[in-house]
Amino acid sequence: MSRPTLPAPLASSTLGAHAGPEGTHFSLWAPRATRVELALVDDAQRQLNHDLTRSEDGVWTVFVPGVGHGQRYGYRVHGPWSPETGQRFNPAKLLVDPYARAITGGVDYSGPILDHTAESDYQPDPTDSFAAVPLSVVVADSPAPRPLARRPKADELVVYETHLKGYTQLHPQVPEHLRGTFAGFAYPAVIEHLTSLGVNAIEFLPIHHFVSEPFAVGRGLVNYWGYNTLGFFAPHGPYSSSGTLGQQVREFKEMVSALHDAGIAVILDVVYNHTAEGGHEGPTLSFRGIDHAGYYRLTDDLRNDYDVTGCGNAVDTAVEGVLDLVHDSLRYWVNEMGVDGFRFDLCTTLIRDAHHHVRQDHAFKEVIAEDPELADILMISEPWDLGPYGYQVGRWGRGWSEWNDRFRGFTRDFWRGATGGVEELATRLAGSADIFDHDGRPATSSVNFVTAHDGFTLRDVVTYDLKHNEANGERNRDGADDNRSWNHGYEGETYDEAIVAARHRTTRNIMATLLLSVGIPMVLAGDEIGRTQGGNNNAYCQDTPISWVNWHTSDEWADLLEVTRTLLALRAKHPVLRTPTFRTRREVVGTNDDGLGRTESAWFNEHGTEMSIGEWHDGGRRSLGMYISDTHEAFYVFFHAGYGPIEVTLPGAPWASGYRIVAHTGESDEFTTRSLAPGRRLPVPPRTVVVLQATVISRRKSAEIAR
Repeated sequence: MSRPTLPAPLASSTLGAHAGPEGTHFSLWAPRATRVELALVDDAQRQLNHDLTRSEDGVWTVFVPGVGHGQRYGYRVHGPWSPETGQRFNPAKLLVDPYARAITGGVDYSGPILDHTAESDYQPDPTDSFAAVPLSVVVADSPAPRPLARRPKADELVVYETHLKGYTQLHPQVPEHLRGTFAGFAYPAVIEHLTSLGVNAIEFLPIHHFVSEPFAVGRGLVNYWGYNTLGFFAPHGPYSSSGTLGQQVREFKEMVSALHDAGIAVILDVVYNHTAEGGHEGPTLSFRGIDHAGYYRLTDDLRNDYDVTGCGNAVDTAVEGVLDLVHDSLRYWVNEMGVDGFRFDLCTTLIRDAHHHVRQDHAFKEVIAEDPELADILMISEPWDLGPYGYQVGRWGRGWSEWNDRFRGFTRDFWRGATGGVEELATRLAGSADIFDHDGRPATSSVNFVTAHDGFTLRDVVTYDLKHNEANGERNRDGADDNRSWNHGYEGETYDEAIVAARHRTTRNIMATLLLSVGIPMVLAGDEIGRTQGGNNNAYCQDTPISWVNWHTSDEWADLLEVTRTLLALRAKHPVLRTPTFRTRREVVGTNDDGLGRTESAWFNEHGTEMSIGEWHDGGRRSLGMYISDTHEAFYVFFHAGYGPIEVTLPGAPWASGYRIVAHTGESDEFTTRSLAPGRRLPVPPRTVVVLQATVISRRKSAEIAR
């Protein structure tokens, strides 16, 4: 059966509830509905219903005098019960407004939240869901957060991925009543740690209002990560310390202002690819009850969901009204809530056409590219989904940065000794040009990471060979089995000093590789202080100490914290360490436009000479020197993953006239000499990264005088 053709709203930005001095204007896009009722709910849980009027574009509206900020409401949408045409209208189910600016209340999973009977997914259930579902809230307009004095350029960004609640839930300096909330994250002690670390962009795991899946609740767990969105305009109510009747909007804005005042950009991890309703057998809370085939991708028979997300449903941005919803949501978070960027979860789903085919010329990308209000907003794609041809890494084009899972996999493999040679090491350090250097894309197209919310923490990468997800209640069958981790000879925590020291060293090496690579680095919150999840690599359902940051590990992992701070400070101070363009073998030009003999980049062996073809193809090679240079400065970074010490000869003219060690991943007493001359042999301990700042000239005349 062919999919329905639905009219798009003529002015989608007017959808939702808009309060004014005389009352509130309510508007809902439900093009195939036959009747829509607005249910206003008072403090005594009584409902007062108003009928809406339909316009030709399928938008239903009503103005209710005397209604304002804090009013709770929902919709009852009437129409045919016709699963074979993708229509599952059931007015017994009270629905959340897709454009609601705030949502209050929760889901009673034992209540009548399904649109169908227990006997059949295709027979309607007439039981009223009112007492079992969340409600939308009218929110008055308020000033936007204070903007950043200067939004960081892409090459300046250091992204810090964090869970809003878990970051402060155990923070000893955050007042107990603020922990786990927007206000708690804005607390001075939290922001001081971020700024002292060198972070200038926070990427929050989902803060759009979300609910848990029934199967997680049935095991006594919750959806902790938040990848189960119910409202694309509403900040998550439980993250508010001050209330959920609109107070969450104010508190979110105050947090953004505090972060902006500290020079920290705010990036939201947004989940537009699916919603909290799951497949058609799941709860009906909003979208499905408004129009099943209108909001979701369905199979050809229109009875079942076409799921490319693994979450039961897939939002259909091939429908113009749904695309408007996503676009309006992005604009709202930028213009009204002060957000500086977005990371799109399973982004490939959003560029599938009406036939579910992946299209890089999809209207989703076009509306973003053409919107001047989104022009300076960072757009990060998780460039895959679970459907056919879903893996789209490197294909998103200009204007997009992408999560680079190739960087994650290789970096872990390299430092656990599971790779041959150093050819790919150079490729990943140089910005993964094999993936992104085409069509005029910048080097900041690659978002480099070695850990993220999904998987092991950095400490667990060096502590566990196997996942330990027993607490999730799925008999350790959930989560990835390909972790590319290395327990250094013992599974789990140990007091063996040699193993502990080796693990610390590997974490320092991995962190250095991340922060010294071309592209945008993303650090997982707490990695710098040795956060552990006890080997759980799928802690999505653990709103427990398993997932929360334990701030008492910072002393034990002070070595990793210091290396992270040092390298981030170097990256911030020296532009040559964070080039926005892909480096070449071009000769560096001086301030008088003369060639200076050295090149933008070069790769060296331990003998101080450039790598030969044979050395590049040597599968047993475990060492590589990276030289990077511009007109004014240069650095020489040597990566040594071998298990024995090595002597490294430092390159001479024209590469440098002197060197100074500015950072390393060894023990504090392993490098006693800081200043070194060209040609000097530098002993490098096993499994170490050493960073040397090179002394260079910026004018040819200076070089001639020096001779």
